[in-house]
Amino acid sequence: MNINTADDVVRSVAALLQARGWRLATAESCTGGRIASEVTAQAGSSSYYAGGVVAYANAVKTALLGVPGALIEQHGAVSAPVAEAMALGALERLGADVAVATTGIAGPGGGTDAKPVGLVFIATAVRHHGCRSEERHFQGNREAVQFAASQAALNMLQQSLRDLLDMV
Repeated sequence: MNINTADDVVRSVAALLQARGWRLATAESCTGGRIASEVTAQAGSSSYYAGGVVAYANAVKTALLGVPGALIEQHGAVSAPVAEAMALGALERLGADVAVATTGIAGPGGGTDAKPVGLVFIATAVRHHGCRSEERHFQGNREAVQFAASQAALNMLQQSLRDLLDMV
């Protein structure tokens, strides 16, 4: 049985980006920079990683990533539309070709019946190929939710890049 480790996924993402000469950007809220940390832990990441923004506060999502305040008011910061706007904002503002974004509720507090602890929205955006998002639910304490969300985001990014290669 072949089980991919986090390092395997990051190396795969790196190879997929390098094969196209593309650069990655990250926009993280609930994961607090864990995705950027995983990416930059790989030697040579400066050749494919443009940078990232940890946008915890709504004002930072708006000011640095260009997420419209009205979008946050309408859907809440933890929503698919905001995750997508974060990814698209990172793509544009950081001059990247591909971006991944996370927004969610890591806990232990902050959850509601409608948006419980462990709810995370992940979005990927690829220049000239659009944006997609997924709603995910994770269990465990704050660290477990952040870790699981960052790994899910890297896996989604890997799949988005593979899907693009299959299209050409």
